[in-house]
Parts: sequence; structure tokens; C-alpha cells
Amino acid sequence: MTVPLDKTGPEDTPPSGPPAETIKAVPVRHYGRWLAAVIVLGLLALLVNAFAGADVHYPAIPDFFFDGTILEGLGKTVLISVLAMLIGLVLGVVLAVMRLSKNPVTSSVAWLYVWFFRGTPVYVQLLIWFNLALIFPYINLGFYRDEMTDFMTPFMAALLGLGLNEAAYMSEIVRAGIQSVDEGQTEASHALGMTHGKTLRRIVLPQAMRVIVPPTGNEFLNMLKTSSLAASAAQYGELLLATQNIGRASGAVVEMLFLAVIWYLVLTSVFSVGQYYLERRYARGSLRSLPPTPWQRIKTNLAGFSNRGGV
Repeated sequence: MTVPLDKTGPEDTPPSGPPAETIKAVPVRHYGRWLAAVIVLGLLALLVNAFAGADVHYPAIPDFFFDGTILEGLGKTVLISVLAMLIGLVLGVVLAVMRLSKNPVTSSVAWLYVWFFRGTPVYVQLLIWFNLALIFPYINLGFYRDEMTDFMTPFMAALLGLGLNEAAYMSEIVRAGIQSVDEGQTEASHALGMTHGKTLRRIVLPQAMRVIVPPTGNEFLNMLKTSSLAASAAQYGELLLATQNIGRASGAVVEMLFLAVIWYLVLTSVFSVGQYYLERRYARGSLRSLPPTPWQRIKTNLAGFSNRGGV
């Protein structure tokens, strides 16, 4: 019969003596954080107190919040922003492909376009479009001929000014997204017999959307705010012009400006939620686990509270 050897030695026996004391971890006190918080809260209280004591008739804001003129201007703001963004996106893709082309003519023309529209203020561009009738009394496209004053309405001037300017920025965003896709993807698709256009539509652009979507969402939010320039440059009746007209008629000039600020914040907040879900959709191929949606976070927090209450 084999007796198992006892491999325990002196080094394996626990040392004799009193047990070790439990270490008491004392958290580091960050007094600077508390001081910064007190200073920020104090400044915020001073700001709130200043506006509370200002000569502002705040009840005028809810009185005109859903006024028909305000809602009409709000709709025009959304309309011109969406249409201008569509023009900028479509033309931006074309310009990005032209910039990446090996044809020196198309790449040079695209570069000149981006250089001009990014190098001049959008307000000046809107003024030029709105006053184009001063140098071109008529517009003649062959299939369409009309007086420039009838063609270049405030809506058309705002649409062309904002859309063509946005195309310059979108072309750089799309170009960066296309260049982020590994060239091996293009080479592999060409080896399978796919044309350049089909490779761009089915292979490159779907993968580039992960890079293109976040800055495109930011550009659209910026477009919602930039559309306010069309009020003074092209007399387009969007949200800012509507609030200014009511302010001059009612005498509540500053109050209506505050109303415009609130509506712009509402618009940007709503579209920011849509941007979040769109980014989440195109991130499916690059992240191991998608970030939770706002509703999923709420459900998780509620479940955590209920579990604590049941304990």
C-alpha cells in the first residue's frame, strides 16, 4: 500500500501570532473640487438672479410660443435646413469622388469649389445670391428662361446659398470617410470583377458611413442655426425673422429672441436624438457591444431601484 507523501513544509504553515490588522482605506479629500463646485454654483446663482431682476416680460414667451407665425417660421426653418442639407450631401459625395479621381481636371475643379465656398463667409454668399438680379436681369438655361427677380426668390436664394456652401464641407467629410476604408477592400472587389461605381456604392460607402455619420449630424445641427442668416441676408421668413417681426409689433423684442433660442434648443435636441440612433446603427460592425439607448438606460436604472427596494 502506497502512502501519499505529505508535501507540506515549514514554509506552508501559517505564521503564528496575532492576526493582521484590517487596512482602513481613507479616501483622499479633493478640496479643490468642492471649491470649484461652490464657485460655479455661485456664478450660476448670480446669473439667474441677474436675469430674474432684469426688465423682461417673461409671460410673453409662453403667450407666443405656439403662435401661428412662430410655427410657420419654425416649419420653414426645418424645411430649408433639410433641403439644403440634402443638396449639400448629394453634391458633397460627387465632389468627394471628383477630389479622389485620378483625372486632374475633375480633381482640380472639385478642389477649387471647396476652396472658394469654404474660404468665403456664408452670409456673403447669401447676399450675392439674393442680389444676383443686379448683374443678371434674366436667367436663361435653354429649357427655362425668366426674369431673375422672379426666379431668385428668398427661398431659392437661401436654398442655393446654404446648400452649395454645405456641399463644400460635406465633400471633405465624405472624402475622409472614403479614405478611412482600407484599400484592400477596393482591390478585392475589383479582383471579383466589380466596377468602380459598384465598388463605391456596395463596398466603400457602407463602411465609410461609420466615419461620415457623426460629423454629418453635427453639420445638420449647425445648418439649423445657420439658417437664421437667411432672415437678414435673403429676407427668408424662417424662425428668427418671425420672432423679430412679432417682437417689433408687440414691443417684446428681447422676449421674442429668448423664444427663438428656446425653439432652436428644442430642434437641436430632437435631431440630436435621431443622430444618436443613426450613429448607433452604423457602429454595429465596429463595436463589440452597442451603447445602450436612452430608453434602455432608463429601464436599467428603474430595475436597479426596484431591486434595491426589494432587498
